Amino acid sequence: MGGVSDKKISKRLSYWLRHAPEAGGIELDEAGWVDVSVLLEAFARSSTPLERARLERIVAESDKQRFAFSADGTRIRANQGHSVSVDLGHESAEPPAELFHGTVSGALPSIRQQGLLPQSRHHVHLSADRATAKNVGSRRGRPVVLTVDAAAMVKAGHVFYCSANGVWLTDAVPSGFLRFPE
Repeated sequence: MGGVSDKKISKRLSYWLRHAPEAGGIELDEAGWVDVSVLLEAFARSSTPLERARLERIVAESDKQRFAFSADGTRIRANQGHSVSVDLGHESAEPPAELFHGTVSGALPSIRQQGLLPQSRHHVHLSADRATAKNVGSRRGRPVVLTVDAAAMVKAGHVFYCSANGVWLTDAVPSGFLRFPE
């Protein structure tokens, strides 16, 4: 396969399907979908031929389940994390009483002051368990896990969504709803 690893393919999928479809010469519809055949053609044009079977394996084996095929298998999209404008059609959902957010210590002063903001994404991403949040935070260095009082947020009128891969999403988390580690 030209020596291109599954990890590199997955990173390119994330980039094209979440942030820069134009970089792959593809166009996402309003819900973030693109025809699988169009995506495979884009990979071929980028000198990284990708067969349907390998794409299916990468999607199925992704530990974070970042991507999903349409029910009929003809389209693919990223489950969340977009910086391009898409409407994923998430319905509001009742979160667990506590959710978690993984970050690094360098981000704590800003988070204490402003809370959690979506930055370049559409939503703040939260985890249902501490271990997943720790793993997310470790991507940028030594992880720090914050606890989110999701029950209090719901009572205060905040809305949550749960993506297809179990990531909890909300518009922002004000610092008053966060517990910081000692």
